[in-house]
Amino acid sequence: MAQELAERRDVDFVLYEQLELDKLIKHDRFKEFNKKTLDLIITEARNLAVKELLPANMPGDREGCNFDSGTVKVPDAYQRIFELYREGEWIALADDPEAGGQGLPVTAACAVNEYFNGANTSFCMYPGLCHGAGKLVELFGTDKQKDLYLEKMYTGRWGGSMLLTEPEAGSDVGALTTSARKNADGTWSITGSKIFITGGEQDLTENIIHPVLVRIEGAPAGTKGISLFLVPKIRVNDDGSLGEPNDVVCTGIEEKLGIHGSATCSLTLGGKGKCRGTLLGEENKGMRVMFHMMNEARLGVGIQGFAMSSAAFSYALNYARERKQGKNLLQMMNADAPQVPIIQHPEVRRMLMWMKAYVEGMRSFVYYLGSCFDRVTIAADEEDRDHWQGLIEMLTPVVKAYCTDKAFEVCTQAVQIYGGYGYTMEYPVEQYLRDSKITSIYEGTNGIQAMDFLGRKLGMKQGRYFMELLGEMQKTVAAAKKIELLKAMALKMEKAVNRLGETTLNLGTTAMSPKVMTAFAFAQPLLEVTGDVIMGWMHLWRAVAAISGLEKHAGSLDPAVRKEKAEKNKHAAFYEGKLRVAEFFIHTLLPAAMGKMDAINSTCNAAVEIPERSFGA
Repeated sequence: MAQELAERRDVDFVLYEQLELDKLIKHDRFKEFNKKTLDLIITEARNLAVKELLPANMPGDREGCNFDSGTVKVPDAYQRIFELYREGEWIALADDPEAGGQGLPVTAACAVNEYFNGANTSFCMYPGLCHGAGKLVELFGTDKQKDLYLEKMYTGRWGGSMLLTEPEAGSDVGALTTSARKNADGTWSITGSKIFITGGEQDLTENIIHPVLVRIEGAPAGTKGISLFLVPKIRVNDDGSLGEPNDVVCTGIEEKLGIHGSATCSLTLGGKGKCRGTLLGEENKGMRVMFHMMNEARLGVGIQGFAMSSAAFSYALNYARERKQGKNLLQMMNADAPQVPIIQHPEVRRMLMWMKAYVEGMRSFVYYLGSCFDRVTIAADEEDRDHWQGLIEMLTPVVKAYCTDKAFEVCTQAVQIYGGYGYTMEYPVEQYLRDSKITSIYEGTNGIQAMDFLGRKLGMKQGRYFMELLGEMQKTVAAAKKIELLKAMALKMEKAVNRLGETTLNLGTTAMSPKVMTAFAFAQPLLEVTGDVIMGWMHLWRAVAAISGLEKHAGSLDPAVRKEKAEKNKHAAFYEGKLRVAEFFIHTLLPAAMGKMDAINSTCNAAVEIPERSFGA
């Protein structure tokens, strides 16, 4: 039996029963697709993930990348799967067909990417960067830049990267020193060094196109003076053929905790004075271009973390069903009682339920954000488009930060389920634990996401976007109140949503007062409780969506009847599980968020008022 990376039945439940993707694809933009074709695409993605990407995951981790005299060799197993990935045309899956994409709804692409990243996140970084850099060319490139680069990037013939970070600047992009000077032929001479470049050098593609953040000589200081350039590893002639090397040299790769198969490079540009690039977009508007891509990129990182946690949960669940240890608690005094699978032990069941609650809640959350991207593209008018774009702005930092933090915790619990074996390299969960940690760090650390959420996102449109988010939650609460079985959960969620609104208003007001430092000390807790309440919302929504299926397959909503049917009927068991997980999250996990909000509202200033010397030697 093949290892499951994600429960396909739950994937379909979220896509069609919760988010009603089958209705969304009736729009003309998606006329090429129907439910059958979407199912076939997701099935093919699962097959590629399970049969090809997953078997290369552990070998890629063990082999890692090899740096030698400016060149980087990726794990051998990646060569074959990269070619399969290219042949399947997976790179530009949800992009406009007129630009070389496949036009798939982003919602469905989230499911595809869950399978791929759950199978092998390190590998997925390479085609992911082909796409990310290519998207910048598609949206902001000149006709010539598109002609030279776009097709080759979207097909994976050429690779891509992002050159943002510098040794002395780190997350403070405005402090970068890489410079550009204009040449008589319209190109620019680029000089500087960049670090932490995913896929900055590799042997999968014949060329790599580097978008590089640079300051033009004489430009303003800070982020206002940053421009974006396209710098190919090998220069490209006007007819699209490859020219001479472009004075872009890899000086080393990082030895990391995880994602060993992904090359994290340092690059020097113009060490011999021969690096040439072309401006992408307008002068001094580079950060505007990059911010345009941040929402998509941060959704992608949220999917990475979530997908690894989904796979880790699947492994842990299988192990708990197979591993026999100890007697059933009710048979502890029976000397002849046999050992039982550890899934029968209450503590293990609690751990698995906790993991399942977060994995399924994150799946709904991630896919929902994907559906917001789709709804922006098919919006009937500007007001509708603005509504969905506002939700994207509000939810993006939460998806990135909350899902990656919780994903790491889920992977930690997976190791715990395995016990001592989980800590060894014999089993896969320790790699998921290591690999998932980076997701809370790159593409803007989770602390930066929290500061962005409090300092910028909450105030957008005078707070209207946040109020619309709360309004979406209240719609689900109202629907759940009409169902007797869900009324108690609905009332708890209503209190949590109202409390979140009050807490956010209080902290936002504090952030505009002399206690601004204290307010931002609570930025991360605020983002966390926002994620907690969103998880509750997603589970309540899932419960509402599951009621009709539960009634159909159990024949009744009576608890005794439901339990009996669930023991015999897999469909009844599935829908019963949706209800039980919602109960578990809303009644046992969500109350902790109410306590967290009490702590936020205290605005205790100890963290910012403590003298630096008092932290210790």
